[in-house]
Amino acid sequence: MINNYASVLADAIQGFILERQALGYTFQKQAASLKRFDRFCVEIGHDQVCLSKGLAMKWAAKKPWESADAQSRRIRLVRMLARYMIRLGYDAYIYPDHLGVGRSDKYDPYLFTEKEIAEFLNRVDQCSPVKSSPHRHLVLPLLYRMLYGCGLRVSEALNLTVRDVNMEEGTLTIRNGKFHKDRIVPMSASLVARCRTYSDAMPPVKHPEQPFFPAAHGGRYSEKRIYDYFRRFIWEAGISHGGRGKGPRVHDFRHTFAVHCLKRWARSTVDLTVALPYLSTYLGHESLKGTQRYLRLTAELYPDIVKAMDERFGHVLGGADQ
Repeated sequence: MINNYASVLADAIQGFILERQALGYTFQKQAASLKRFDRFCVEIGHDQVCLSKGLAMKWAAKKPWESADAQSRRIRLVRMLARYMIRLGYDAYIYPDHLGVGRSDKYDPYLFTEKEIAEFLNRVDQCSPVKSSPHRHLVLPLLYRMLYGCGLRVSEALNLTVRDVNMEEGTLTIRNGKFHKDRIVPMSASLVARCRTYSDAMPPVKHPEQPFFPAAHGGRYSEKRIYDYFRRFIWEAGISHGGRGKGPRVHDFRHTFAVHCLKRWARSTVDLTVALPYLSTYLGHESLKGTQRYLRLTAELYPDIVKAMDERFGHVLGGADQ
């Protein structure tokens, strides 16, 4: 239940969030941002049930500590809210299209080389336990291998429970992923073996619903914490980081998994028109469109297979941007 909105726009904001969630979006981060917008309306004394241009432009102003990317996300979200309000008959100002075009719209995935992946994992394996995190030397090596080896989203890995990791069948059950979808993700034999070694080394399981990757006090690691470790390990591995908004990001393990998978298939003459739907389902994409993007990335990164991909799968590549 959404609650705790206090401004005159509370009903509109809550309705907008509920609509997005009904469409399959978790919308948790966006709801938190709209909570700040709601508080902003109260603080400036906005007392009309409308989204005026004055209110919208005050909210759009860049904060001194804020990145251009974060500002753009705020603007795009309130633009969506305004369109929702207009559909319901409210008076609402819609930002012009040139506002809210930030770096996140232009981000190109960082695709790790196999050598970089190996060096990164080598650095993770050297992580030692500390008093505040006595099991991190066990958790982190398996967690990052799972992100790359299974192409998981960070949230999907962190939300795994003990019962979700089936070491007999070699599968992961991803529950309530993006678009509220559940799916079964097969693991490689080497990853299953690592899961067994990990489980044997961790404290005994008290309940099957406990996190498979528990933080120090039994809860779950935050995505930010995993990203902070990630930044440390790529620095130790000698992998350059382009700065805020440029990457590499933890999510780029997922992109790299998909491209490396397509590269292997293309070189082994697997029929991608048949295989692509399997990869789409494996990754939890809503449609093939999200997966087709990786075909272009694969062709751009490995020029030696461009001709073969064009000849055999040009009709698929041609539909990637539709």
